[in-house]
Amino acid sequence: MYLGIDVAKDSLAVYLLKAEGGMHHEVRNEPAGFRELHRWLKKQQASRAHVCLEATGIYGMDVAQFLHDNGYRVSVVNPARIKGFATSQMRRSKTDRLDAEVIAAFCKALEPSVWTPPEPAWYELRALLRHLEDLQATRQQQVNRLHAATTEVVRSQLKQHIAFIDEQIRQLKQQVRTHLQQHPNLQDQVHLLTSIPGIGELTAWRLVAEIQALATFQDVRQLVAYVGLDPTRHDSGSSVRGGHSISRQGRAALRAALYMPALVAMKHNPILHVFAARLSAQGKLPQQVIIAVMRKLLHLAYGILKSGLPFNPNHPVPA
Repeated sequence: MYLGIDVAKDSLAVYLLKAEGGMHHEVRNEPAGFRELHRWLKKQQASRAHVCLEATGIYGMDVAQFLHDNGYRVSVVNPARIKGFATSQMRRSKTDRLDAEVIAAFCKALEPSVWTPPEPAWYELRALLRHLEDLQATRQQQVNRLHAATTEVVRSQLKQHIAFIDEQIRQLKQQVRTHLQQHPNLQDQVHLLTSIPGIGELTAWRLVAEIQALATFQDVRQLVAYVGLDPTRHDSGSSVRGGHSISRQGRAALRAALYMPALVAMKHNPILHVFAARLSAQGKLPQQVIIAVMRKLLHLAYGILKSGLPFNPNHPVPA
């Protein structure tokens, strides 16, 4: 039996595919809903079903962990693979129920590899880094308001609020460092990533917190698609040539986190400096060069984490 789960923030639409047909069900995306789903599957005599869901970030991790802990075979699949399968099956309609059917059919047809949950320390690291991300976004909002404020009382309170957030950010960064010191496996990954010229401590933290579960990605192209740096092409008829752009799907914050490191790498990374110069000589626009360097940084990060070996300037970047 195969169970496809379409994950939303508040709900889980599921489709159980059996030899004699299939059936839909829906539960809340919360622990009580997970237990209800488990009871429903046992009632359908499907407690050994192969479960498949998309790697859509934080909203699917808890149910994947719950089902894994209860003995199900769980596969967490890159959304690009599901989308490609749906296209190959000529499925154009899109609802939560239909998406769950597609995921179940994908699971039956391709038998994706079983997911290995990250260590609990990784979940805590990701929570710390996402909270840091929220604090930094809030700080920027207050700075923008400060620039627009014309009343001294408002300016004074905004400055106090920004100072308070700065202290929270400082404390949180120290908590991250302490957490990494307590978990050498994560610390080693950070050290590997910071061996890449252009990637500093904060970027390394974010990369480890977001892409540590590399088993989700069969190759680096899937990781690039997950971050939303995969190229797309826009053509219309014979007269309009939109050229290449990127999909901009996936984690926008992670793309933003790679922007400044790409600028640094273009100057100080011996491999990417040559790469960027070659693209510029070919007539690529500055923004196109930066995006290409961001993509190559992901290639480097993926290869280094996979190999466990630090950056080597004599080793070419994978295509």
